[in-house]
Amino acid sequence: MSSEFVLDAQSRNDLGKGASRRLRRLENKVLGIVYGADKDPQPVSVSANEMQKMAKNEAFFTSLLTLNIDGNAEKVVIKDLQRHPAKDSFMHADFLRVDDNTRITMTVPLHFINEETSPGVKMQGGVVSHAMSSLEISCLANKLPEFIEVDMGHLNAGENIHISDLKLPEGVASVSLTHGADHDLLVAAINARRGRAAKAEGEQQEDEGAS
Repeated sequence: MSSEFVLDAQSRNDLGKGASRRLRRLENKVLGIVYGADKDPQPVSVSANEMQKMAKNEAFFTSLLTLNIDGNAEKVVIKDLQRHPAKDSFMHADFLRVDDNTRITMTVPLHFINEETSPGVKMQGGVVSHAMSSLEISCLANKLPEFIEVDMGHLNAGENIHISDLKLPEGVASVSLTHGADHDLLVAAINARRGRAAKAEGEQQEDEGAS
């Protein structure tokens, strides 16, 4: 289940460029829009400092948020964030209204565990390679995971993990896999070191010649 984040927001009625510039520069606000749930889109602004503080927690981007708009609470998820091209700051946020019965599509991070203790790394000198860092999933809003865990602990050198190998939480589905087996993408692998692989191949050939 996702963590709980509460963010205060103010509705915006003046949507001109001058007002937007004032909110961003003088009041240090992030502009946003709240949409979905068969309601009219609602322009809002939120504190840039509060968003930056919450954004230090990775879960902020893949959690259900409580957005208090002028004191009225809305359950939302972040669907898009625009960052400043040169600064470490947010410029605009899209919030999607949700409830427990809303099916959503989100991209969540992958957390890789047990890499260093896997046989492929610890005993065989393999090198871990990540082909993906996040996964697009579909689920009900109340089933949204903060991340997907990828356990590398059983892999030998030369072995890999695809999307279909992941243990997804109950009620969570990979969007890629809904498009068929051809979309069962590589997630991670433990590659044998080139020198070690060549040595092993040479030893195998010697054994075959001796026999």
